[in-house]
Amino acid sequence: MDFELSDEQTMLREVSRSMLAAHCTLDRVRAVSSDADDIDDGLWRRGVEMGWTGLPVPDRHGGSGMGLVESTLVAEEIGRALAPTLWNDTAIAAWAAAAGGAPDEVIAALAEGDQKAALVIDTGFVHAAPAVDWLLAVDDSVRLIRAGSAHTLRRTTLDESRRFYSVSALGETAHQLDVEPQRVRDAAAVLIAADSLGVGEVTMRMTADYVKVRKQFDRPIGSFQVVKHKIADMLIALDGVRAATHYAAMAFDAGLPDASSAASVAKAFAAEKVSAITSDALQTHGGIGFTWEHDLHLYLRRATTDEFLGGSAAFHHDRVATLMA
Repeated sequence: MDFELSDEQTMLREVSRSMLAAHCTLDRVRAVSSDADDIDDGLWRRGVEMGWTGLPVPDRHGGSGMGLVESTLVAEEIGRALAPTLWNDTAIAAWAAAAGGAPDEVIAALAEGDQKAALVIDTGFVHAAPAVDWLLAVDDSVRLIRAGSAHTLRRTTLDESRRFYSVSALGETAHQLDVEPQRVRDAAAVLIAADSLGVGEVTMRMTADYVKVRKQFDRPIGSFQVVKHKIADMLIALDGVRAATHYAAMAFDAGLPDASSAASVAKAFAAEKVSAITSDALQTHGGIGFTWEHDLHLYLRRATTDEFLGGSAAFHHDRVATLMA
């Protein structure tokens, strides 16, 4: 497979990064924990205007007719910015609705961002459940449920950039979708891995910049070999996560036989490596990295939450072993 991005994909990544840099500052991310709303409506609309919710949806349903690869590029930028919104969940729900035979008006509303959706793969951790119009429930089947019928309870997590809820009494199914549940789980796992990749990239860059200016014994600590090795290990790990995640997205779009195992490989590798990168970054920053005022803890919290969303590394290692057997 060709891992080089096309001109169109490169442009998508660049404009996504520019928009988030301008409108999703870390000050805005910090405000999420004190805001009454789960979603920043202005930020949501900007992502919708860029077509993020319709990337994997056929154009006949109001989407862009692209695929999970393009959604993965956006998810990586969302992770870099620690953006606190539901584009990824809604894009998967729109794709599942289109693939599974939902009414055209439902597909279009999701693809065009007029309605929001949250994935319910683990009922104990559902992102921004009170703010959505639809719940995409994934267990033995895949179905769309109107969100207003569910009971939600706010969960306290490490993540300061997103709010999670437990959901019970889901209510009556509005639309049963003819989609393989594992395909939805695989798509979600790949996008979570991409989110983690974005977090890891910023954390690595933040650490590399810090060790150039932090001095010990009248020398930048980045001149010490052990620190150089640590930064090099971060870079090598990120290259591995990127390769695994991009391959998984490509395999998913191409319908390859190993697409499902590739999704688990990507999720397991991202869960292990990005968590290790953020932990090493915290250690390298020393005492300042532990302070509330420093931005590093926001990335550490997001990476730790991503580590377990969609299944832990141990879960996906076991799944890959089972598929191989």
